[in-house]
Amino acid sequence: MENLTIRPVQSGRDLKAFTRLPYRIHKEHAMWVPPLRMEELDFFDRKKNPAFRKSDTHLLLAVKDDQPVGRIMGIINRERNIRLGEKHACFGYLECENDPAVASVLLRYVEQWALENGMNKIAGPLGFNDQDQKGFLIEGFEFEPSTQTVVNFPYLPALVQQSGYSREMDYVVYHIDLARPVPDVYRRIVGRLYARNTFELPDFTRKKEIRPWIKPSLQLMNETFAGLYGYDALTDREMHELARKFYPVLDPRFVKIALADKTLQAFIVGIPNLNRELRKAKGRIIPFVFYYLTRSLRKSRQFDLLIAGVKPEYRRLGVDVYGMLRIIDAAREAGYATLDSHLEHEPNRNVRNVMEKWGGRVVKRYRVYQKELR
Repeated sequence: MENLTIRPVQSGRDLKAFTRLPYRIHKEHAMWVPPLRMEELDFFDRKKNPAFRKSDTHLLLAVKDDQPVGRIMGIINRERNIRLGEKHACFGYLECENDPAVASVLLRYVEQWALENGMNKIAGPLGFNDQDQKGFLIEGFEFEPSTQTVVNFPYLPALVQQSGYSREMDYVVYHIDLARPVPDVYRRIVGRLYARNTFELPDFTRKKEIRPWIKPSLQLMNETFAGLYGYDALTDREMHELARKFYPVLDPRFVKIALADKTLQAFIVGIPNLNRELRKAKGRIIPFVFYYLTRSLRKSRQFDLLIAGVKPEYRRLGVDVYGMLRIIDAAREAGYATLDSHLEHEPNRNVRNVMEKWGGRVVKRYRVYQKELR
């Protein structure tokens, strides 16, 4: 394409252009949620983000007439490839205008880089691990995005498909109307759980009571999520960074745990949807941003499940039902009208059946694409 160049991100100026591009592309996109600018800079800074230590990466900018018009990141997760015996790369954070030539050349550059590093397949959009943004939204553009999910224009997945990519994995998001009564059978299950007196089921009233359980919850997540597509166990430093990011917006009412022998066996965490206030902040880190986010605890009508985990041996004892019931009751009492699940793997019928039994319906679908490299 005439006047189009692709260049690697090498300087601080390049990194700033890389992170700022989405703000321009999505300027008139009503559903887009601006990430906090400083968090974006830290995430893509190989000196600050510990995930760079276990991956090879390639950040690229597409520039036309001295104006950035596209970006992409290539990732080769060395540890995952060794563990799974694969030679796979992934792409992520692809942004561009509705221009097939720009998308095509960005993808081609990352594919060539992957081939030169001995890879035979590429998939995306994916990040370093399961906690990063993944997939392109392909259905449900009219619905408010859930917390921490990708927001893209409909043209972007079409551009990827035009470059020879096909479906790798779909994720779905369930929507639950909190006005619907909870089935009596679930209240009976939880009643029997209390009567059995096998578990400690504490209620938190102060934020500081949550802190000791953050790391055990993330360690349990490592245990229960092992084997899921795209999941890599979090390191201690990655746990610390994840806790630092979300602790400010956690509310003790919306954190539920179950203990047996003083050991964490299950947890579930939800938060108010923060999108409205993040849009007001426009990506800026200034004191009133935290005021905005605190207001979301009271203003939002949508409640989002953030994360949950149950040890396999306790899944048939009603602990998972307890967590969902208590979260739904707490969200309803706080005035929320709806609840959105986090991204659920489409093939994971165990989790999907639970959501459907609670009255959930699929309203959003995200897709990860793949391509064989030759």
